[in-house]
Amino acid sequence: MTQARQVAVLGLGGMGTPMAGNILRAGLPTVVWNRHPEPARGLGDQGAEVADSPADAVRRADVVVTMVTDADAVRSIATDQGMLAAMAEGAVWAQMSTIGVTETERLARLVAAERPDVVLVDAPVAGSRGPAEQGKLVVLASGPEQARERVAPVFDAVGQRTVWVGPAGAGSRLKLVNNLLLAFVAEGLAAAVAFGDALGMDRPAVLGALQGSPLVSPWAAEKLERIGRDDYSTQYPLALALKDVNLALREVGVGRFPAAESLAKEWQWVVDQGFGAEDLTVVTRALSRLGEVV
Repeated sequence: MTQARQVAVLGLGGMGTPMAGNILRAGLPTVVWNRHPEPARGLGDQGAEVADSPADAVRRADVVVTMVTDADAVRSIATDQGMLAAMAEGAVWAQMSTIGVTETERLARLVAAERPDVVLVDAPVAGSRGPAEQGKLVVLASGPEQARERVAPVFDAVGQRTVWVGPAGAGSRLKLVNNLLLAFVAEGLAAAVAFGDALGMDRPAVLGALQGSPLVSPWAAEKLERIGRDDYSTQYPLALALKDVNLALREVGVGRFPAAESLAKEWQWVVDQGFGAEDLTVVTRALSRLGEVV
């Protein structure tokens, strides 16, 4: 397996920081950059090189990872802040942010027009902060066959499994599928627990009955346990989860998936109540409080 000469990680939020840490621990020379410098300094203490700008971060990198909030942030880094222009000839850009299909295809056109010598790999991840910290993400990768060996050490460092699904853009399609399922599972948990509250049931009894059910996956079981502790500290912020549902809906016609549209409308209401920065399971609290108000 080919070892990356240097990996650059741009974007050190709740996902990017643990991913960069795992890349470092895998023994890959790593340079990091973040808009706010504090996370980069922390990784610098662990042995990463800290860059002053996206352009400086990527000049010597064989693989460049972007892991930021949305498409606007990706475009800003790539164009306005000079990342794409500064990348080494033949480098691989592993775009791992969740930005949807339309924006991924737009990036592919940008790379083809401005840096045809750069290889774009579209590789969003399935998993939240916990799996990111444990190196147990699933990488939903798509791009040229010849890039697979080069990015394998990086993907192996951050994930327990890499699924290759075709040309660039297919990974983002699969990520939207994954996130729509995740949204419905999370909504099902929140609605079921809040419905138990509405029926006047003892919440611990409801949670105890659901835990161990064949309907409850390990991911859902962990979420139920946190709901039982009334712990909505952020693993996957509701505002980002809503963004991802809206990305999925944007790719299809209005009215095609009415249940998903209703979910997005409900989650927007919860975000408007000030819960957007908390974990998406905070929908449970919002629905239970709605019953108290009524």
